[in-house]
Amino acid sequence: MLQSTDSLPGDPDHTQPLKGQTSRAAGKQRRLPAGTGPFSRFEWMLAGRYLRARRREAFISVIAGFSFLGIMLGVATLIVVMAVMNGFRAELFNKILGLNGHFIVQPMDSPLTDYDEVATRISNVAGVSVAIPLVEGQALADGSNNSTGVLVRGIRDQDLPNIRGVADNVELGSLVDFTEAGGVAIGTRLAASLGLTIGSNVTLVSPKGNVTPLGTTPVFKAYPVTAIFEIGMSEYDSSFVFMPFTEAQAFFDLGDEASAVEIYLDDADTVAALRPAIERAADRQILLTDWQQRNVTFFTVLEVERNVMFLILSLIIIIAALNIISGLTMLVAEKGRAIAILRTMGATRGAIMRIFFIVGSSIGAIGTIAGFLLGVLVATNIETLRQWIASLSRGDVFSAEFYFLSQLPADVDARETITVLAMALILSLLATLYPAWRAARLDPVQALRYE
Repeated sequence: MLQSTDSLPGDPDHTQPLKGQTSRAAGKQRRLPAGTGPFSRFEWMLAGRYLRARRREAFISVIAGFSFLGIMLGVATLIVVMAVMNGFRAELFNKILGLNGHFIVQPMDSPLTDYDEVATRISNVAGVSVAIPLVEGQALADGSNNSTGVLVRGIRDQDLPNIRGVADNVELGSLVDFTEAGGVAIGTRLAASLGLTIGSNVTLVSPKGNVTPLGTTPVFKAYPVTAIFEIGMSEYDSSFVFMPFTEAQAFFDLGDEASAVEIYLDDADTVAALRPAIERAADRQILLTDWQQRNVTFFTVLEVERNVMFLILSLIIIIAALNIISGLTMLVAEKGRAIAILRTMGATRGAIMRIFFIVGSSIGAIGTIAGFLLGVLVATNIETLRQWIASLSRGDVFSAEFYFLSQLPADVDARETITVLAMALILSLLATLYPAWRAARLDPVQALRYE
């Protein structure tokens, strides 16, 4: 006879002691043979039989299969989408802060003619990596094929290697002796748009020129292209032009002034803590703006989009969990006679409940594991998959002009992945409780009355 060590509250069945067993004291719990405890081999064996498809239960098996696929695809989709969103944020963060400083210092009461002294004082602040004076202005770039607006930045020779976004991504030419060469460095997309290469001349036109009785005369000057860089962010690769600091001062007619001082920190998240020290070190009236203030809208939109995508895609897992409920409920109705026979043979309500709990939770657990493996596999090969889809469709499925990045990034975060797995497992376990409880409450007399 089947026996178990526990039963649900109100269970009328009581387990009888086997022959030879004695009670140590009145009221103490009777000791049962080994192997009949909760989640015993017998319960796992029955759950395994119910998981295997039978001809009469083909429809129930189809529902269980859809539940498995739903959980697997839901978990995989969440992992891939979260990885891509994290990759977007990380790549954009690195690109933006690789070219732009964490702080930018601009003059308020007087021109920034003491830029060298201000940069030196700020560089000595603990937590500051480097402070770089720069000249910045807008111009029109004219090449052999096209003309477009650009942002010109004048940088000193000794400061250029500290701008890692440019110095580490030179595709053609060199930044060595940048000032002596007297040329400019441009992005790959700008070079392609204007039809330029190393040694070609690009003509820059500044709207701020000499004032004459007939009006302001624009400044025209041609510069050879000495370096071509590729940061990987289309907005920067198509619009930035770097030239020597003194040449930029002359081009924009600034004399011995700088437009601003850019500050790079050791840790980008310490902007709030270092702001007072930097303001004191500047020792003049300045407008100090950090990267969070300049990009608050951009990164806030990314964060909101990421959270909304997580909530929307979580519905896939919830729907799959509801399929588990419907599939198990139908299985309980189909196995009503078998449950009644097990109850009359001595199986407790707790044993019946655990059997169906194992059936439902197995679907959820296996689906979650399969979704985790599929999601990690897709996320780690997302760029290869993108290129394959692009080759099949003969189109660009990830346009750099729209998404700013030249490659589809993905960054699988361990904490988020564990959260997704835990959510899927918990929902799957909760979905099994009601059908398992229904099976345990089945009355054997009613189930066998008409048999």
